[in-house]
Amino acid sequence: MTFSRHDELLFYHLPGILRGMKKLVCAGLLVWAGLGAQPGAGQPSLRHLLRTDSVLAPVARQGRRYRLQILYTRIRRDRQGGVHFRHYAYRLRPREYFYPASAIKLPAAVLALEKLHDLRRQIPDLSSHSPLRIDSAGWGQRAVWRDTSSQNGRASLAQYVRKILLVSDNDAYNRLYEFVGPAGLQRGLRSHGLYATVLRHRLSVGDEDSTARRTNPLALFADSSLTRPLYVQPAATFAGAWPRRRQRRQSVGEAYLRGSQRIDQPLDFSFKNTTTLHDLQRTLRAVLFPAAVPARHQFRLDSLDRRLVLDNLHQLPRQSRWPRYDAVHFSDNYAKFLLAGGAPGPLPEGVRIYNKIGQAYGFLIDNAYITNPAQGVEFLLSVVVYVNQDEVLNDDQYEYDTVGLPFLRQLGNVLYQSELRRCGR
Repeated sequence: MTFSRHDELLFYHLPGILRGMKKLVCAGLLVWAGLGAQPGAGQPSLRHLLRTDSVLAPVARQGRRYRLQILYTRIRRDRQGGVHFRHYAYRLRPREYFYPASAIKLPAAVLALEKLHDLRRQIPDLSSHSPLRIDSAGWGQRAVWRDTSSQNGRASLAQYVRKILLVSDNDAYNRLYEFVGPAGLQRGLRSHGLYATVLRHRLSVGDEDSTARRTNPLALFADSSLTRPLYVQPAATFAGAWPRRRQRRQSVGEAYLRGSQRIDQPLDFSFKNTTTLHDLQRTLRAVLFPAAVPARHQFRLDSLDRRLVLDNLHQLPRQSRWPRYDAVHFSDNYAKFLLAGGAPGPLPEGVRIYNKIGQAYGFLIDNAYITNPAQGVEFLLSVVVYVNQDEVLNDDQYEYDTVGLPFLRQLGNVLYQSELRRCGR
C-alpha cells in the first residue's frame, strides 16, 4: 500500500529535507505482507527475538497461559515519500477474549469528535472547546457543571479528550460515552470497519446493562456562563440489541471476588467491552495515517480536532497546562508501557510514543506508534498480556510489576533496537 507525501503524519517537526534524508537511511521498499511474513535477509524473526531474550522468553513460551498477542507493523517511506507497511504477528488470536480496559478510550474519543464534526454542519459555532453541561436523569448518573482543571472552569469535549489521552481518565471516557451514546458508538464503530469492537458500558462506576443503556441529558453552549445553548441533547435509552461478539473464552480465571465474598467460578466478561488488537491498531493507524484507510472508513475530523488527538497521544503529562499534572505523580513514562514501562522515569532520548494503554483484571494492553524522527525509526506495536498467576480476579494480586510491565518494556526495547539496526544506527 502506497500513499503520497502529503498523506504522511503531520506532526514531524524536523525540516522536510532532513526528514526525507533520515527516512532514506532505511533503504528498500517494503510492501504489504501477510501476518505470517518473515523479515528480510539477515533480520531475526519476531518469534526468534521472543524466544531468545531472557525477559521475553518465559512469557512467549507460555503464550496461551499469558493470553499473549502481538501485532508489530514496520513503516517505511520510499524516495517519493510513499508510506509502506509490513505486518508481523505472534499468537494473534482475534477470537480469544481479552478485557480492553482503557485501550478502548481512543476510538471513543475519536467518535465523539466525529459526532461533533457532523453536528457542526448544522451548528457552525460548535467546537470541541464549547462549554459542556451534563445533567442527570436516572439512578447512578452524575451531573457536571464545572471543571476546575480547565482554563475557563467549564467542561468541554476537548478537555475530556485531553484527560483520556494524557492520563487515561475514566470519568472523561464516561462523559464521552454519554455524549455519543451506545447506539452512536456501535454505529460509528461499524462504519469504520471496527466490527470486533463493542463499547457497552462506562468504566469504574459499576455499570450494569440497565444503566449502561441510559445516557444523561447534556448541552453545549456558546458562552462559559452557560446561558446560550448551541446544542441540547435529551436523556436517552438504547433499546436495541448489542452487536454479536466474535470472541471465545469470555470467562476468565478460576474465581473472583465480589466485595469480600469469593465466587469459585470464572468471571463472565460477555457483558463487558470487547475489541481485538487488529481493531485497536487499525484505529491508531486511521488517526496517524488517514490515507492508509479506505475513504469510507476514514474518521471525519476537523484539522484542529485531529491535531488535538495527535498532540495529546504523545504529550507528557507535565507538559500540559490545562489540565495540569505534577511530575511526581505523573512521570514521563506514565501510561507508556512499551519501551518505557515500570518505575517512574524518562523516555529514551529522541523517542516519542503515541499510544493508548489499558490495565485491569490482570490484563495489560498497549497500542502504540513509536518514533524517533532523528534516527529514521517508526513502527506500530500493539500487545496484550495477562498476568494473574493465582487466577483470582478482583483480588489486586496481579503480576503487573514483576512480569507484565518488564515484558512490555523489553519487547518495545528489543524491537526498537532492531529498527535502529535496520536503519544502520
